Amino acid sequence: MNIVVCIKQVPDTKGGVKFNPDGTLDRASMLAIMNPDDKAGLEAALRIKDETGAKVTVVTMGLPKADDMLREALAMGADEAVLVTDRRLGGADTWATSSTVAAAVKKLDYDLIITGRQAIDGDTAQVGPQIAEHLSLPVISYAEDIKVEGNSVVVKRQYEDRYHEVKAQMPCLITALSELNQPRYMTPGGIFDAYEKEVTVWGRDDLTDLDDANIGLAGSPTKIAKASDKVRKGAGEKVALDPKESVEYIVNKLKEKHVI
Repeated sequence: MNIVVCIKQVPDTKGGVKFNPDGTLDRASMLAIMNPDDKAGLEAALRIKDETGAKVTVVTMGLPKADDMLREALAMGADEAVLVTDRRLGGADTWATSSTVAAAVKKLDYDLIITGRQAIDGDTAQVGPQIAEHLSLPVISYAEDIKVEGNSVVVKRQYEDRYHEVKAQMPCLITALSELNQPRYMTPGGIFDAYEKEVTVWGRDDLTDLDDANIGLAGSPTKIAKASDKVRKGAGEKVALDPKESVEYIVNKLKEKHVI
């Protein structure tokens, strides 16, 4: 069994967010982490590997520094890693990203593809289902539990107020929630092995099944009108009064602000 896990290096927003003049994220200047939903998807694949002996390959599209994230995935237990990187692919929206990642996945053997539900830098939840569309595969989203039964997968799918249990024949694609599991830590031996392994690097020209009209910023139908970091509020005012005085104080403050 071959499992492909699509992962993304995203900005660690705790370290601040910076933007390029065209409104895209200045990823090169920011600290980066593995997207949490993707990490849960990787852990799900590794648990299937533990049970069945499956081969797990991780794929990402991004800057060369994404090599560090791929080696983290290898240290966790992934067998192979593929980095798709090329300046011509930069600035891609979800459509251009999914087109590129799907073209990379087509070059691999797969029975099951797992992606995160969404990335914390965009929160669109579009790339996973779009990859499935490009590959003509069934997709099960919002997975909270994944089990393999023969040539099929049984997925517990989360809704706002209930769950669905869905069974699909492989090959298929699943998008995972961060609540799916608690990802394992890297082991010292795993870290050592990760840096002994080769990371496969593909550029635009290695993806022959890809139209230039669907890549990078130029091939992205989504155009960013404006992007900015949110205004961070300071700490609220704290007062230590008895209940009656507190009520009076709050009422007076609301009157000052013309709320009441």
